[in-house]
Amino acid sequence: MNTVQRAYKYRFYPTPEQAEQLARTFGCVRYVYNHFLRLRTDAWYERQERIGYNDTAKRLTTLKKEPDTLWLQEVSNVCLQQALRHLDTAFKNFFQGRANYPTFKKKAARQSARYTTSGFSYRDGQVKLAKHKEPLTIRWSRRFTGAPSSVTVSKDSADRYHISILVEEDVATLPFSKQETGIDLGLTHAVITSGGQKVNNHRYLKQSEKKLARAQRSLSRKQKGSANRAKAKLRVARLHARIADQRQDFAHKLTTQLIHENQVVAAESLQVKNMLKNRSLAKAISNVGWHQITTMLAYKAEWYGRDFVQIDKWYPSSKRCHACGHLSDTMPLSVRHWNCPTCGASHDRDENRAPGTRPKQQRTDQREREAGE
Repeated sequence: MNTVQRAYKYRFYPTPEQAEQLARTFGCVRYVYNHFLRLRTDAWYERQERIGYNDTAKRLTTLKKEPDTLWLQEVSNVCLQQALRHLDTAFKNFFQGRANYPTFKKKAARQSARYTTSGFSYRDGQVKLAKHKEPLTIRWSRRFTGAPSSVTVSKDSADRYHISILVEEDVATLPFSKQETGIDLGLTHAVITSGGQKVNNHRYLKQSEKKLARAQRSLSRKQKGSANRAKAKLRVARLHARIADQRQDFAHKLTTQLIHENQVVAAESLQVKNMLKNRSLAKAISNVGWHQITTMLAYKAEWYGRDFVQIDKWYPSSKRCHACGHLSDTMPLSVRHWNCPTCGASHDRDENRAPGTRPKQQRTDQREREAGE
């Protein structure tokens, strides 16, 4: 058994009063984040002064008492404090080289607010937020065990409300499996395993591209600030949300299958961020979701007692024969099948590229050659 923190995400449908209170909360959280981001930035560039979380928390108390910002008292203080913590984390990630400099939050983007244990209650399967008179109407698609430690409510650009509930649970490790696999991430096929299995890339964006193009053309013709433009913008956002949901659902099903079937899953280390700078491939790479797949494999392997290994990005897997280890001098992308000049093994480029165990036929051929010698 492994004790892990898991987030359960559900759709919920607020009443008009709850929607109004949530809109007020989202606005206050966004204002506090942007206000103190500007404060910390100006303090450094003007006076070389470093302002941390404790300083911003003290200044927040003063800010809430000022005549122009008394409206900050209308929402839960827990959400405002969490906004300061998120800002502090963003600065730490920047200074440690893990992220870019923090940017201002926008009203048109996804809105969210986090509540810790003092900002919500969970009783009899119902969640009630601070400053709310009634519990939320949540569509419980699955149940969880344990007590929630925090909840995050959000509203995306498609006007959908979600709540993410963080709990600590005991996850049973999967039985030991003798099977291992290596995977190669591609564009024609999303995943190619070392056993020869090829998982098609469904290209969800391409399937909805015509509808998306029509919706975006319609949006571009609407007058800015009009109600019709708002409706057209919502149609575009819902199409994008549908594509993202399809991609995420595919990644979850694929990674769960790989983790359940194999004790060890090996994959190549890809610099996806750098690869997206290629304008010819950026759209296709984003559509297949390589980073999403490897991220899911990593945390699911940890949950279920499996091993997920990523090989060095400079390892010449495409031009190295997995049967005898022969390394070819060059291997252009146009070559999809090749024969090893040393042992004569025939390779599919993608199958040969998949790290980990070699295809079964290659192992059989090698054993026969060794027996003949």
